[in-house]
Amino acid sequence: MEAENAVAAPPVAEPRRPSRALAFLRRTAWTWTLVVVILVVGVVSGALWSPFNENPSFDTWAYGLPALEEGRWWTPVTGTFFADAPWVYVPMILGLVGMLVLEYRWGARVALGYFCIGQLFSVLATALVVWLAAFITDWEWAQEMVTVLDVGASGGAFACLAAVAGRLPSPWKLRAWLAIIGLVVIGFLFIGNLADVEHLLAVALVLAVDRSFQPRRTTVREQRLIAFVALLAFGAISIVAALFPIVGPVGSTVDIADSNPWDNALNLVIVLVVANGIRLARRWAWLVAIVMLSINVLAAFALFVLYLVVDDNVLSEDSQALGVTTEIAMGLLALGILVYLIVIRHAFRWRRKGTLGLSPVPNRDDAVAMIQANGGGTLSWMTTWAGMTYARTTHGIVAYQRRAGVALVLADPLGPEESRAASVREFIEMAERQGLAPVFFSANEATRAALPDDWSSLIVADDTIVDLPGLEFTGKRWNSVRTSINRGGRENIEFHLGTLKDEPWGVQAQLDAISGQWVGDKDLPEMRFTLGTLDEAADPAARIAIARTTQGDVEGFLSWLPIYGEGGIRGWTLDLMRRRDGGTFPPVMEFLIGMSAAAFRDEGAQIMSLSGAPLTHEYPPEADIFAQLSTRLADLLEPVYGFKSLHRFKQKFNPRHETMYLLYRDASDFPRIGRALTGAFLPDATMGQFARAGLDIFRKKD
Repeated sequence: MEAENAVAAPPVAEPRRPSRALAFLRRTAWTWTLVVVILVVGVVSGALWSPFNENPSFDTWAYGLPALEEGRWWTPVTGTFFADAPWVYVPMILGLVGMLVLEYRWGARVALGYFCIGQLFSVLATALVVWLAAFITDWEWAQEMVTVLDVGASGGAFACLAAVAGRLPSPWKLRAWLAIIGLVVIGFLFIGNLADVEHLLAVALVLAVDRSFQPRRTTVREQRLIAFVALLAFGAISIVAALFPIVGPVGSTVDIADSNPWDNALNLVIVLVVANGIRLARRWAWLVAIVMLSINVLAAFALFVLYLVVDDNVLSEDSQALGVTTEIAMGLLALGILVYLIVIRHAFRWRRKGTLGLSPVPNRDDAVAMIQANGGGTLSWMTTWAGMTYARTTHGIVAYQRRAGVALVLADPLGPEESRAASVREFIEMAERQGLAPVFFSANEATRAALPDDWSSLIVADDTIVDLPGLEFTGKRWNSVRTSINRGGRENIEFHLGTLKDEPWGVQAQLDAISGQWVGDKDLPEMRFTLGTLDEAADPAARIAIARTTQGDVEGFLSWLPIYGEGGIRGWTLDLMRRRDGGTFPPVMEFLIGMSAAAFRDEGAQIMSLSGAPLTHEYPPEADIFAQLSTRLADLLEPVYGFKSLHRFKQKFNPRHETMYLLYRDASDFPRIGRALTGAFLPDATMGQFARAGLDIFRKKD
């Protein structure tokens, strides 16, 4: 009774989880605190709206050699929170993104350590460097820098950016290092403010501590990327010199800025064209770069000899002497790039377009023979279709298409199973030497395991495989297939399995009409690459499964591709699926697949693959650009080809799944990969057809 009258306790409310924005702010609290302090100091001092270097208190809080010599020991700390001009606050605060990332990913201790040590080291080391330079030499720039004061947090900010670069995965680590090093070196040589020395020394400190910059451990592709970035940096110097005439550590750029702007523009275009050729592994670009840089080096050497040998009267004007010094500095930069291009000359070899691999160049017959001798996967026979190019490796063959700067490999390398990993690595090197982005589409786990550690993968499909030994259409899960087969028997639907060329002319004509009708109803042409047509079904190695009435009317048909294993064919892969428009037997596809499975089982086949419908997989967030492109392409093609509904249909046959991957180097290849896949799947589609298909989608959505 007491229990009946007891009042149930109210449910305890679960604590609300903080929002993502609030959680992010908590994880990066020290960075935001620094930003707030900088802004508050800017408001209190008035530096946020008027130049602080004109403020009477500037000498009290700014750091530099004069401040240390006069005993203002606190300035390396206090100067951190000021900016010398209002506009500087924007780049200074944006520069703290490195600290933000460090704190979010690796914790406050790491972020504060890099920022504080980097800031103090850059300020104190800069004071020491300029003092030594002014004490030992008569260098005009050094004599000026010992009198300069500075403020700002950029030294610590650059230290944090360098620390983030050292923690990035390959190949982004090397790329980020190159960008940062190029930025600070060019800033020092051709701007040379006190802050530029601080940036250079802060990055040098992280380089010495982290030791993560190892350009020697690079692929051929990365070697070309380094050369590409170096040439762009060399061209950027001309822009800086033309737009911002200054007197820096290596001299004056006034003469360069006063030169004909059209000459500067032409030189810039030449550098951009040559640099892009270097990126694409063009031998002509390498030769042009060698000549161009050699001219710069020889000119600088001649000026250097002139500067040392001739009478002082010849170079009596200070500005002229400074201009010579600038040209010599640019010549030194050119010499460094020239030496590097010579060292990596093997990355730019003469090759005839379209030929990869060892000689003799293989053809389709070689690919067929290798599949029959060594076996292959469920998609291997598709590598024998028209449009494929073949590259010979030491022990195998790789089938690929060359599109949009991509060497797009279909499935896995052909050849002995134990040699396929070596073929993967060989092909990657072959493609990269020609400036192509190697990509493997619908590859299996073994190919994925053979890739370099810094490669990435995406799941693009799940191969649906039915194991045939002992297959019986019994039980609830086979109900729909069993019902279709039984209905076919009641309605006198005949099943026939053979080859297309052995079918009577009347049957072939019906198959052609059904296929033509299917294609004619679509706004886009038949897809290729992993989807065949009647041309591929006519291959004597392929088989045709036909369902027809007793009157001889074909209700639908399938085409099957052989899967070779040791000693012969071990299974079959589904390719074409076509039904007659207005047919009298709706479950014709279930009937055909079920009857084919029974026939293959009775012949002793081990597996039957229903293939993986392309563009149906849900991509993870890290797929980013490719996921967006694939999703848009899938949405465009779904009303036309029905891949998603096809994928759901195949689940009626209770298959097991084997993962198919897209294997690629890094996300920077995604734009090219998207164009290559579109061209491979729809090689004959026109822009008008794409537009009409898109309009059809919108009509159906409405």
